[in-house]
Formats: sequence, C-alpha cells, structure tokens
Amino acid sequence: MTRKNKKALARILVSAALLLAAALLPTEGWLRWVTFLVPYAIVGWDVLWKAVRNIAHGQVFDENFLMALATVGAMALGEYSEAVGVMLFYQVGELFQSVAVGRSRHSIAQLMDIRPDSARVLRDGAAQEIDPEEVAVGEKILVRPGEKIPLDGVVTEGSSSLDTAALTGESLPRNAAVGDLVASGCVNLTGVLTVEVSKPYGESTVAKILELVENAASKKARAENFITKFARYYTPAVVIGAALLAVVPPLFVGGWSEWIHRALIFLVISCPCALVISIPLSFFGGIGGASRQGILVKGGNYLELLAKLETVVFDKTGTLTEGVFRLQYLYPTEGVTDAELLETAALAECHSGHPIAQSLRRAYGREIDPDRVSNVAEAPGLGVSATVDGAIVHAGNEKLMDSLGLVPPKPNALGTVVYVTKNGKYLGSAVIADSIKPSAQEAVKALKARGIQTVMLTGDSQGAAETAGSVLHLDELHAELLPGDKVEQLETLLQRKSPKGTLAYVGDGVNDAPVLSRADIGIAMGAMGSDAALEAADIVLMDDDLTKLPAAMDISRKCLRIVRQNIVLALTIKALCLILGAFGLASMWEAVFADVGVAVIAILNASRMLGRK
Repeated sequence: MTRKNKKALARILVSAALLLAAALLPTEGWLRWVTFLVPYAIVGWDVLWKAVRNIAHGQVFDENFLMALATVGAMALGEYSEAVGVMLFYQVGELFQSVAVGRSRHSIAQLMDIRPDSARVLRDGAAQEIDPEEVAVGEKILVRPGEKIPLDGVVTEGSSSLDTAALTGESLPRNAAVGDLVASGCVNLTGVLTVEVSKPYGESTVAKILELVENAASKKARAENFITKFARYYTPAVVIGAALLAVVPPLFVGGWSEWIHRALIFLVISCPCALVISIPLSFFGGIGGASRQGILVKGGNYLELLAKLETVVFDKTGTLTEGVFRLQYLYPTEGVTDAELLETAALAECHSGHPIAQSLRRAYGREIDPDRVSNVAEAPGLGVSATVDGAIVHAGNEKLMDSLGLVPPKPNALGTVVYVTKNGKYLGSAVIADSIKPSAQEAVKALKARGIQTVMLTGDSQGAAETAGSVLHLDELHAELLPGDKVEQLETLLQRKSPKGTLAYVGDGVNDAPVLSRADIGIAMGAMGSDAALEAADIVLMDDDLTKLPAAMDISRKCLRIVRQNIVLALTIKALCLILGAFGLASMWEAVFADVGVAVIAILNASRMLGRK
C-alpha cells in the first residue's frame, strides 16, 4: 500500500470513529450538526475540492460532482449520518480502486525494471559507467554477473548463463558464448561478458518493449470506448433526471423535502464508478498478466479480438519448425560429384540470408571467396541466380526450373528441394529438411481443444508441407506460395470466418509482414526482440514458444468474461435501485450499496486479472 493509500485509510478510520461517536452522543441543534460536520470534512474535503475545481474548469458532470451534490444536499436536509456515511463508503471504494490500480502498475513496473540505469563501456582501456543512451554502436561494454545487459550486441569475450525471464517469461537460463547475440534487459548470471554493441539504445530490445507496453493503454478495446462514451452522456442525463424528480412531483403532490431527498438518493445510485473504473482495469490487468508470461499485447483492442479467435494461420519455417535447415541428401546427375554440386550451390547462395542458403553454406563448411561470385539476383519464392567462376548458375525450386524450361527429376526424399543448373545444364538437387518445434504440436493440440481451426501457409514444397501437416494434425495447408499468394489465401480464409469471429496469422515478422498486417491479429515470433516482429505484429511471443498462444487466448477470454460480468452487474443493480429510489423505496444506505458496493465488487472482480500468473 502506498503512502497516499495509507493516509486515505487513516482518514477513513478516523472519520468512521467520529461518525460512531456523533451518532451515540445525545446532542441537538447546531452542536449535532457540528459533530457530524467534522467527520464529513475529514473524509470528504478532497471530493468537494475536486468538484469545485472541475466546475471551474468546465468539467461539471463527474462522480465528484455527484457525490458533492448528494451529500451536501443530505446535510442541508438534516440527514447528517447518511451524508457522512455516503462519503465514507465512497472513499472506501476509491481506496479499493487505488490499491487495485497500484497492484497493476506494480506489475507493469516490474517489467519496466528491465531498463538498465547505466552501461559500463570500455574506453581507453578503462571501464566507464555512462547512460546507455550515450553508448555508440560498435563500442564494447562490460557486463558483470548480476547485472542487466544494457544494450543489444554480440559477445566478443567470455561465456555465461542469462536470465531472460523479464523478456520471455521463460525461467530456464540460456547460455551465451563468443559470437552469440544477446538482448538488452537480460540478466547476466555467472560469467563476465564483453559485448560489442550492435544497436543504439533507442532501437534496442528493452527500449522497444517498454515503448510497446507503455503505449498499450492508448489502444482501447470496444468495451472501453463504449464505457467512456456511455459515461459522457449518462452522467448529465441522471443529473437532469434527479433535478426533474426533485421539482416536478412536488408541484402536483407537495412534499418538497421528501422529493429532494429521493433526488439525492437517485444521484448517489447513478454514479458510474463501477463501470468507469473496473473495465479499463480489467484490460490493463490482462495486458500486464500477458507481459509477465513473455506475451506482448499492444493494446486492449487486440486482447478483445483474441478472445473471439476462430482461425489461426501459421507460417511454417521458423514458426512451426525450428528454422534450422540441414542438408540431408545430394542427388547429382551422372558425371557430377557430390562435392561439385554442393560447392556450386553454396557459392550461388553465398549472399542470401534465407535459412536454406545458410544450411547449404554450413554443409559446404569452407570459406567462400566472394571474388568468385558476381551478378547475384534473388527471386523471392523461387531461388537465386549468380555468376560463379564465369558460369551462370541457378539454384532454386521447381518453379524456377519451369521458368528455365527444365523438368528435373524429383528426389525420393521428404524436405525442401534445391535444384541447381550451370550454364543451362542441370547439375542435380539437394534435399534440405527442417524439424518441427517441440512446442508446435502441443500448441496446435491446445488450440484445437479450444475449437480453433488451424491452417498452414508456406512457400515450401508440397511434400515438406504435407509432412509437417501430418505430424501436427493441421486442419488445412497450402504450399509453394509466393508472398502474394499468401495474401490471396488469407483473403479467402477471412471470407470464410463468421462475422463476429477473428483470424490470427502467426509468422516471423520479416517475410510475413504483408499477411501479419492483413490478418485481424498479427502474432509474431519475437526471437527476444526481432525488430520486424515488434513493429509488424499486434501481439509478440517473445521467446518463440507457441504454447504461449493458447495461454494468451485464455487470458483474453478471462478478461472479456470479467468485463461482461461487471457491465451486467453494474447496470442491473443500478437500474433496479434507480427505480426503487425514484419511488421512495430505497434509502440512502441502499444508494450507497448501489454505488460504492457495486464499484467495490466490480473492482475486486477485475483484480482477478492482476493476480494471474
């Protein structure tokens, strides 16, 4: 509990004690008024001050105005104990709200704690502690055991275990050695590391994550926007209704004091605190709970969409599979050796960053002389062409061979096939295979158990796609797709879903940017902070663990259930009590329950999101 909350609690306890004493003392007249005025002033002075200040700034119709008007009116009518009681219980509700929001902010603050205060940069042979924002790309920083890594970079000296829980939600430490990429925000556990900085602080993993979480509250869900608009029109309407209730009936039946009293009760009942507080708190708690599990949700609107998920579309390479391709087989034509085929393919792919190209270079295992290769051209979804030792080489899939007028034999092996030609002559093919991620099968099973349709879109061969699809038991798959083909397939899938359902696309955030943007929800495999993933997607799974997707769905569905419960609870009880109050069947104490009681119940219900682990 914060110092401010402790002061509020002290005021509530003192006021409650003075209220009890005032009720028991046998005082009359002005002295009785004073004995109740003291606890009223102690517990309610800030509400009265806020009401006056807001009126001066043109913000008339808010809960402070309603509570001030109702309680001052009750004091004027001689309902002293009710006036103090209403203000007392209102402040109890405000304290509950402050504590609940404080818990949520503390949860987010724990995530914000990943921001390092300083970086130990090596300059002129000595270590200097400076602000991370002042470290330049290419400089080397020293990270000792127990310290946070302040900036993204590559390990140049040392080895250690890293705690990545703040970024990924994963408790198991990860090893880092020379040549490994490390992300800012991770905690160095064991050894001393020297890291060469690869990105300025503003582009680092920790800066991007903090920016995403801080901005998430600005992207409101439909339910939040509804409540905001509802309160804007609802509060003036009930004030006008209360004024009419106080003035119109007495003109015909008399009893001004009774009708004014009913109008004041009407005002207390009508305060929209329960909705205005609890709905945003539910979404804020959901975003915080997801963040603690390494799931970054960029706004309450995406949490709401996730709860209505019907179809999940997966990319294959790097999403469902490890993305680490290994050469399995070589099929050279007659007169061509395995070594010649592999060398030609590796040279042609020497400048490509595609996982298949990297696997060919790894299998080749020798340093490539870049002077042997020129005129490299990469055709997305097809392959590459290059001039190798003066000869024109093509390396790619069956579609690339079709464009060259060749019909190569298909190897009898499952995997991605790379066909290679040299000066128009077919040299042979290489079969490269990827392995399914351990988390993929579990995630797909969990999604299907929740009634979600699973689809795979891939540029890989039909055989490789069918192999992966059969292992994972996917509902549908489409293979050999170019980036444009993926968008077309996604459009078809979007047309098939129900009007209220949503479709999510899960990809690596680089090659899949068009489909990530087109889907109702773009979910990226974060790989501990891939730039493209963080920018292109609406939700980021920071440790590439697909089992976090069903967990995110559970969080979103629980959040929406709590929101609906609070809306129904608040509106039902308030409507009933407003009717009872208008007919004189509800006292000020029932009004207190309809306002503060419902608000406390709704806040406690919303707080269930904050406690989710």
